[in-house]
Amino acid sequence: MPEVSVVIPSLNEEKTIGNCIEKVKAVFVENHLDGEVIVADNSTDNTAEIARSAGATVITPEKKGYGNAYLAALSHAKGNFIVIADSDGTYDLSELPNFLEPLMNGDADIVIGNRFGGGISKNAMPWLHRYIGNPLLTKILNRLFKINLSDTHCGFRAFTKEAYEKMDLSTGGMEFASEMIVEAARKNLKIKEVPIAYYPRIAPSKLHSFSDGWRHLRFMMLYKPIPFLFVPGILVFLLGVLLSLAILILGNVETSHMHSLILSSILVIIGFQTIAMGIFMQAYAMVHGLSEKEGFIKKLLDYHSLEMELILGAALLLGGLAIGLKVLLTWINVGFGSLSEIEYAIVAMLLAAIGIQVMFMAIFLSVLLLEEGEGD
Repeated sequence: MPEVSVVIPSLNEEKTIGNCIEKVKAVFVENHLDGEVIVADNSTDNTAEIARSAGATVITPEKKGYGNAYLAALSHAKGNFIVIADSDGTYDLSELPNFLEPLMNGDADIVIGNRFGGGISKNAMPWLHRYIGNPLLTKILNRLFKINLSDTHCGFRAFTKEAYEKMDLSTGGMEFASEMIVEAARKNLKIKEVPIAYYPRIAPSKLHSFSDGWRHLRFMMLYKPIPFLFVPGILVFLLGVLLSLAILILGNVETSHMHSLILSSILVIIGFQTIAMGIFMQAYAMVHGLSEKEGFIKKLLDYHSLEMELILGAALLLGGLAIGLKVLLTWINVGFGSLSEIEYAIVAMLLAAIGIQVMFMAIFLSVLLLEEGEGD
């Protein structure tokens, strides 16, 4: 059984894959390590042939994607220590011993490279990634999951096989990198950073700045939707409610404040929809084990009652319909002429919209709990 498994995904990297494997093999010899190299390849060029001729095991993932390539290759890894790295020549794989030492000494469960601490060569990283994308996503991830890393998207990493099994990774795209760190933090694994050099790639980059960045952000949002959705939704909802009350109590709706009342009503609806989406995502994450059951959403799930929430939603909806009916009858009584019932019409709309949303929320939460095997 090999002691170390080095896993390398590749997609049309015929110019660099051979050199990457040669550096890994040299490290094995120099450090007396029994190791294997596994290449997950979906190339249309000669990458696979070059990798095989260099002594690597080449597999072809069934699904495309950064994460899927790793998941397929890692299922074949036999070593107690696993190293993952890109095949584009941006990482110097002769630095591999710096990643293995903390693992073998028991000082870490996962080791991640820090490109910002080791030196980024000219033109190696686009300025958008270097000064905005990576720092911003790293800061958000650190804040949300209470960790302290400098480069959460470095692709040069190492971990023990035991740590990999604990993380139970599953994402198929670029968010695989974020998932690994999030799961490591959730499972209380020891993470260590080592400074590494970062070099320009030879072949054109396959990264898509905005779509890949969104995938990372979306993944973090699924784990921690409260800061992204619930909190902003509360603020917008309260602003809309306060503004509506102020206009209805103090203003003259029929004249100068009509447009302000419409705006405040829109804020109420947008705010409540955002709150509801935050609740949906947090409940989904808790039920599927993506986040811990805690806080307000835990109480909502623990004491969830489909009947009570349906009654509340129906009451709001019927209240809105009743007010709307009053407006309609008034309009009929005046012979379908001009009508000054703007405030009542808007209140009817708000109550009906929020009532329907509460009913939908109740049904969705009940479906989640039934899926988990819990009753109402």
